[in-house]
Amino acid sequence: MTGHRNLTLISLLSLGAAGCTTTATRPAFSPAPTMTVQARGETQAVGTANADAADDPAIWRNAADPAASLIVGTDKKAGLYVYDLQGRQRSFIDAGRVNNVDLRDMGPAGIIVAASDRNDPLNARLALFRLDPATATLSPLGKIPVGTGEAYGVCLYREGDALFAFNVIKDGTIRQVALTLGDGPAGTVVRTMKLATQSEGCATDERTHRLYVAEEDVGLWRFDASPNGDGAPVKMASADGYQIVADTEGVTIAPEGPANGGYLLVSSQGDNAYAVYRLSDDAYVGRFRVAPGAVGSTEETDGIDIAVGDFGPGYPGGLFVVQDGQNMPSAQNFKLIDWAGIKAALGLQ
Repeated sequence: MTGHRNLTLISLLSLGAAGCTTTATRPAFSPAPTMTVQARGETQAVGTANADAADDPAIWRNAADPAASLIVGTDKKAGLYVYDLQGRQRSFIDAGRVNNVDLRDMGPAGIIVAASDRNDPLNARLALFRLDPATATLSPLGKIPVGTGEAYGVCLYREGDALFAFNVIKDGTIRQVALTLGDGPAGTVVRTMKLATQSEGCATDERTHRLYVAEEDVGLWRFDASPNGDGAPVKMASADGYQIVADTEGVTIAPEGPANGGYLLVSSQGDNAYAVYRLSDDAYVGRFRVAPGAVGSTEETDGIDIAVGDFGPGYPGGLFVVQDGQNMPSAQNFKLIDWAGIKAALGLQ
């Protein structure tokens, strides 16, 4: 999200008292029961101080040496950082105003990193980089124009040998871009979809060919991600103050078990929590927040990412990384949480 709206739970409760009706089963803006977990690590702070700057992470898992995995994170005022699992800054690349980030390991083409480039708020672009895991550095590949509007969210989608990017424009427009890699990357917008209001976070499930998008004040939607698929959105969850307290922000999936198994996680920014849904049937299964522990709690989270599998002794059950909007006295940063601990807190299999 570009700027926090400071809709705390207290202000939402005040709004509910002033002009919202209640339902027969629960009062408006009364969040569902929320479990707590603690972060096991955190990154160094981004370089932009005294501002809403850190935004979105993307995880690259080193299958050969999981403890040597890397995290790419945006400072949406300045560029992209690469961190190791100890939270140390390994590199930084000046990319200006890049908002969200995602990556895919494309084999011989390398680890491709895509960021939504909003340096020109009237004309969206997709900035592409290649991540070198040996040096933990990013090399720019080029920028691809993707139409008018302010670039906001981005997520990658692989179908066969083809790589696509979904660029979410601030007004809720979603453009699917077919990418051509190699010398001088190029992109072609193959279809356009639309949500009614401001949207940002997105994630794809390449097993089920689904795209998930967060419409900030409304809730969570899913689409057919295939380029020839149905462009109509299907409502998955509402920002009703119960499961999700607006803003509906970062979205990520944890694919596990059968072909449609695992979970979707979404940032419930309005009350500093995260809602969890089962992918197989879209069912809500619980919510949690990150409480103070060895490192601090998390508040006003924008971007999130999760990767399942072994990440070494600190995160043997998978890694969940979240932007922390309040990291005083330092600038904003990213917190690292063990996925197995989240599942245990929620009683998930």
